[in-house]
Amino acid sequence: MSAVLLACLSALLFGAMSVGLRIGLQRRPDVPTATVATVVSAFVVALVLAAAEAPFRNVHLRHAWPFALAGMLSPGLAQIFVTLAVRDVGASRSSVVLGSAPLVAVTIALIFLGEPASAPLLIGAVLIVAGGVELARERDRPEHLLSVGLLFAFVAVVLFSIRDNVLRWLAVGSNVPPGVAAAAALGGGAAVSVAVMGPRLRGRGLWDALPYVPVGFFFGTSYVALFEAYYRGRVTVVSPLIATESLWGVVLSVLLLRESEVVGRRLVVGAALIVAGGALIGAYR
Repeated sequence: MSAVLLACLSALLFGAMSVGLRIGLQRRPDVPTATVATVVSAFVVALVLAAAEAPFRNVHLRHAWPFALAGMLSPGLAQIFVTLAVRDVGASRSSVVLGSAPLVAVTIALIFLGEPASAPLLIGAVLIVAGGVELARERDRPEHLLSVGLLFAFVAVVLFSIRDNVLRWLAVGSNVPPGVAAAAALGGGAAVSVAVMGPRLRGRGLWDALPYVPVGFFFGTSYVALFEAYYRGRVTVVSPLIATESLWGVVLSVLLLRESEVVGRRLVVGAALIVAGGALIGAYR
């Protein structure tokens, strides 16, 4: 499966994660439980997938520790801000802001990794980011959605972008299989989530975490697909396609969160721009 298809799959699953997270937080706005349960469940999913690929690619576990360190940044710290963003401003709008990651990621890749620039890649990235800006500028956002969530989402964008470039740098020439690398990263992320949010989990039980297990499944599978994509393609190709999770966040929100998300014109226009950018990147990869 090519880097383009894997990146698109990762985007779809990440959009599903955001919507599932929003559904859980609507029932009980418990950020510590939601964060820890999502990341730990994702870690378990990645472990299973890594075990499945081990007979074909070996493990190389002793070389995987740099990926665990990268995972402390994202999803470790980043997922905390994602959960806060989804709680405060909803799934669709959080996904839109997260879709602006290509602007930061591609800039870092061009400057520090020496990746080649081309007009289609840059135009596609600009279109995707423009879609995010259009959605973020809406004025008819429901009152129960707090604009501070947009700030939380942008912090996550910066962490995602740094992670993307570190991941690509580690992946080039690495003998660690993508599934093992993803599991290591999620393991590092789970450790950070538990360390930061663990003290706030007193009084919670397993029943409180159960709604977020499916969310973790989407997240873990998305993460493995993300790593597989970065092992096959450059940041300037993969990152803009990952940003189409904005589209999936909007589409799934319309289907499942219509009343609470309230999708308006700017959301539709922004989604169209994101689709156009993703198509351009895929056509001229």
